[in-house]
Amino acid sequence: MTTSEADGGYTTADLTVVMGTYDEAEAVGTVLEDIAAATDGEAAVVCVDSSTDGTAAIARDRGARVIEQEPQGYGVALERGLRAADRPVVLTTDCDDTYPMERIPDFLRWINRGYDVVSGDRLYHGAAAMPALNRLGNRGFAGLATLLAGTRIHDTTTGMRAYRREVIEAIEWTENTGLSAELLLRPLQRGYDVREVPIEYGERSGETTLDPIQGGRAIATSILRVALAERLRRALRG
Repeated sequence: MTTSEADGGYTTADLTVVMGTYDEAEAVGTVLEDIAAATDGEAAVVCVDSSTDGTAAIARDRGARVIEQEPQGYGVALERGLRAADRPVVLTTDCDDTYPMERIPDFLRWINRGYDVVSGDRLYHGAAAMPALNRLGNRGFAGLATLLAGTRIHDTTTGMRAYRREVIEAIEWTENTGLSAELLLRPLQRGYDVREVPIEYGERSGETTLDPIQGGRAIATSILRVALAERLRRALRG
């Protein structure tokens, strides 16, 4: 039975898991099975898919709601999934089997403790499975975001986060490749209660479609743009 926050806390029946998928046939079945196991099959799952390899069919077979669209980038896909979520708590993840779905109940517990955003910190344990260039870049993104936001941030671009749905609905999201950073920075700079929690990061299933140099440049630009926009917003509001 679904319980509300007023009744003592959200359960996995109050959760929507959202992910963008692009040619993830190798991993999507495992990820969806892990989500079902972690939530007793109660969580809704929304996949926004642009694949050509049968990912959508596998996701539907595992009970996910699939929204198909032409490839438009990470942020466009993820935001569409976020807007489609209709339960009070939303959790994002990537569909490459790198994130620990068994930790979903832990994220929900932090939401029930009063946090608005709960963000998985992949770098806390070292993220040895992450390519060295990506690991270096992610530490650099966290340092840049910390400097601009004035608050210590450990992992700006993690794909695994939980949000109260009202946070998603209250903010206009503008970024694409850098949406993962924006989804942390804007709530943080607007005074929402944000908690980073250490998570393990596993070996990726399948090949990545993100160019680390081009993608890294886009993410750094997004961090700069979002952080400065939020500073200006606060200044104008006095």
